[in-house]
Amino acid sequence: MSSRVLAVWTPEDAQFWEQQGKAIAYRNLWISIPSLFLSFAVWMVWSVVVVNLQSIGFSLDADKLFWLAALPGLSGATLRIFYSFMVPIFGGRTWTTISTASLLIPAVGIGFAVRDPGTSYSTMLLLAFLCGLGGGNFASSMSNISFFFPKTLKGTALGLNAGLGNLGVSAMQFLVPLVITGGMFGALCGDPQVCVIKGVSTSVWMQNAGFVWVPFIVLSTLAAWFGMNDIAEARASFKEQSVIFKRKHNWIMCWLYLGTFGSFIGYSAGLPLLIKSQFPTVNPMQYAFLGPLVGALCRPLGGWIADKVGGARVTFWNFVAMTAAAFGVLHYLPAQGNPGNFWGFLAMFIAMFITTGIGNGSTFRMIPVIFLTERQRAAGDVRREAQARAAAEAAKEAAAVLGFCSAFAAYGAFFIPKAFGSSITLTGGPQAALYGFLAFYVSCIALTWYCYSRENAEMPC
Repeated sequence: MSSRVLAVWTPEDAQFWEQQGKAIAYRNLWISIPSLFLSFAVWMVWSVVVVNLQSIGFSLDADKLFWLAALPGLSGATLRIFYSFMVPIFGGRTWTTISTASLLIPAVGIGFAVRDPGTSYSTMLLLAFLCGLGGGNFASSMSNISFFFPKTLKGTALGLNAGLGNLGVSAMQFLVPLVITGGMFGALCGDPQVCVIKGVSTSVWMQNAGFVWVPFIVLSTLAAWFGMNDIAEARASFKEQSVIFKRKHNWIMCWLYLGTFGSFIGYSAGLPLLIKSQFPTVNPMQYAFLGPLVGALCRPLGGWIADKVGGARVTFWNFVAMTAAAFGVLHYLPAQGNPGNFWGFLAMFIAMFITTGIGNGSTFRMIPVIFLTERQRAAGDVRREAQARAAAEAAKEAAAVLGFCSAFAAYGAFFIPKAFGSSITLTGGPQAALYGFLAFYVSCIALTWYCYSRENAEMPC
């Protein structure tokens, strides 16, 4: 067996964990994080690129721009369904290497496509679709890392992997507007485009929005291949993993995670264009990165708090706070002659992002606990061997659920920007979309309370 394949992996054994497991687990985590960071950056890069396309000569109306911003979310969410099951089939090291290398396709493609305003809209849509490769990576990454850590550290480890990985969105939204101002790759990146804003012409290198990620993707791919591990006991066929579709709590957690992560990634994709449409005097790229930044940073905090006080309790109150923040956004939007208040709007959206981050961490802490408890109850045998088998089954199920929930929730990256666009087209403003989101958050409050956080709940966690 290859030295990169771990034949024995028992992180719940305290002696094994301290002597050898801890170092291996954290090494895999620290390699996984940059890969996921780059995946999120590539996945959401269109949220920035679309803001600048009209000014460099692309003849695209608002609806086409919202489609380009939303399509990576649709493809990424769909790919996550398949990626959810890849780690137990191929192994974490192998699949992380393949999935990270695949990011080169959209990164290089965007670099060439945006250099020419004559590039067809169908080509742009294809590249937006391929950016979903980055979105798919989250499902396999979280599934992989969940195998490495004991139950007491899963919330923190998954929070670090996802939270620092989610920072790729904010870093991209901050970095791309800077790198497009210079020919950082010299002759390799091609000539600049002329950007015209309010009659003022400047030179920009929009191709850098794609090319800037290429060297980092190559380095991260090499690190995954030479530094990560596969876990032999984590191998399972799709048929073995598909049992999760019969588990009630899989579907409940999908709904709750759609409320947290779906909101995070959907607002990340849609906020730049939303600011541009509602507050046209404001440069959206000066502020849009702040929301994903605080949301990503709060995710490890949510996982850590949930490890301490319980995931269900944190998730319940977090949805209450999300509902309040959504009302705040509605209050500060322009409406019927009222110009709105951008600073109040931004503050409420940042509050919304904070709650999405905390909720992302707490819900992902709930999943391993729920499935371990469920499998231990089903075993009904307190002997060590029976409980060990139950724990192994729970680990595989929880890993598949983590991936599948992330796939389900990632559709928020499509539906939220599209809902904003449709609401603006049909009603003249985004309020109708936000009222729909509010109703959804209320359903999440009710589900969390009834199933997990109330006294005598079926599955306290």
